[in-house]
Amino acid sequence: MTQSRLSVAVFASGRGSNFQAILDQADKPDPDFKVVCCVSDRRNAGALDLATEREIPAVILHPRDFPTEEDYSRILLEKLRTYGADFIALAGFLKKIPTHVIEQFKGRIVNVHPSLLPAFGGPGMYGRRVHEAVIEYGVHWTGASVHLVEEVYDTGPIVLQEAVPVLPEDTPDDIAARVLAVEHRLLPETLRLFAQGRVTFEGRRVRIAASQTSIPQTD
Repeated sequence: MTQSRLSVAVFASGRGSNFQAILDQADKPDPDFKVVCCVSDRRNAGALDLATEREIPAVILHPRDFPTEEDYSRILLEKLRTYGADFIALAGFLKKIPTHVIEQFKGRIVNVHPSLLPAFGGPGMYGRRVHEAVIEYGVHWTGASVHLVEEVYDTGPIVLQEAVPVLPEDTPDDIAARVLAVEHRLLPETLRLFAQGRVTFEGRRVRIAASQTSIPQTD
């Protein structure tokens, strides 16, 4: 019996390099998940161009276009239901996810962050700002984290992390390139793990089950 694939809505505000990494994973033979829509708060987001090229439904919604957060949440959830999304991946999305949406997708929203959380996270810490703070603080290691999304920025349980070195001569752009390469691996891998049902969590502890392998049959 074939298991139905995870239906993922990707939220992105920027050029969409993490979105492209997700699409690349979904293009592999016998994929574990499919991308059903792309949601952005910016009309000029490069991620929307990627979605259009692939004939993936693109949704543009900005919180300020709605009188209340409740109205924004309602329309956002309606769009997600329309396209059959059962999981959300934040791939460089700069707006806070409304509480009601988080409640409806509890344990089914992940975000990729360009540091080793809980370091260098929280409101205002995104993109180049993170890498500048890393250099200013003088740490020797940074990296990328994929975590479950909760109501407070960057505080959800961590699913995957990978470290990269911070070298004495590094600029923020040097670190950004190194970290982004890790993000491009971790976010699609996280979706694959969830799609295979290998991720469980209790409180802040996340466990990833080993992949199942077929056992040779003997006569």
